[in-house]
Amino acid sequence: MKVTFYEPVHSVLKDYIQGYYFIEKDDDQESVRYLTFPDNYFIVSACQDVSVTQDKGWVEITRSPSENIVVDFVFRCSVPTEIFYRQSVNEVTIYFKPLGIYHFFNADKSEDLEQEINLSDLTDIMDTVLKESDRKKQIEILENYCLSRFRQRDLHLAYTILNDFETELSIEEIAAKNKITRQYVNKISQRYLAKPASEFRKIQRFRKVLISNKKSRNLTELSYENLFYDQSHLIKDFKELTKISPGKFFENVDTEQNNVWLFI
Repeated sequence: MKVTFYEPVHSVLKDYIQGYYFIEKDDDQESVRYLTFPDNYFIVSACQDVSVTQDKGWVEITRSPSENIVVDFVFRCSVPTEIFYRQSVNEVTIYFKPLGIYHFFNADKSEDLEQEINLSDLTDIMDTVLKESDRKKQIEILENYCLSRFRQRDLHLAYTILNDFETELSIEEIAAKNKITRQYVNKISQRYLAKPASEFRKIQRFRKVLISNKKSRNLTELSYENLFYDQSHLIKDFKELTKISPGKFFENVDTEQNNVWLFI
């Protein structure tokens, strides 16, 4: 399965979109199965001519005999998910940074985003992108669409809390700093980030470890560099989010790739 990742080209989009990846159909390719792990992105995918079956922690994609576009929206990926492509397909996926998607779709909370996406013309645009064979033109169509929908929004408190989540401050200290209650911090996190504050921070620490692993020499360094209490705390969270130990994870997953997947 050929997967190619691209960062946004237009400077305006770089603050809100992490990037796009494209999967290309190959008739000679056998089925592919892999695990993907929790993250805090808001993910919108579109597959061409497929049938999709899914449950919590499991997605199966099969080619459909009829032409269609299936758009999928993921905003709370909190468990390892097994993805099974029975055949390779054409697919495009947008990774929106936390809070980024709200600048493109008119929703005031995460629960309303899926309806807004379904009511928009995104499916038609994704269809146009997937029918285009030139990659440069595909990205151009995608970015022109995003730019046409882009608008600034006043999400100051949500962005402040998001930045505070990256610090050593406790939830209580974040609440005090922003002159709100701990319950309101959680309300803002749930409303805009689709997760309670503690869950968002746990996944964010995990994802930062994947980046830091390229430089750190051992789990102790990884622990203290990424706001874990100690090595045991890191191991506990890793097992919860990946179902395997950090050692086995780093042995089997290429964290140099933009898409951190464990092929099985």
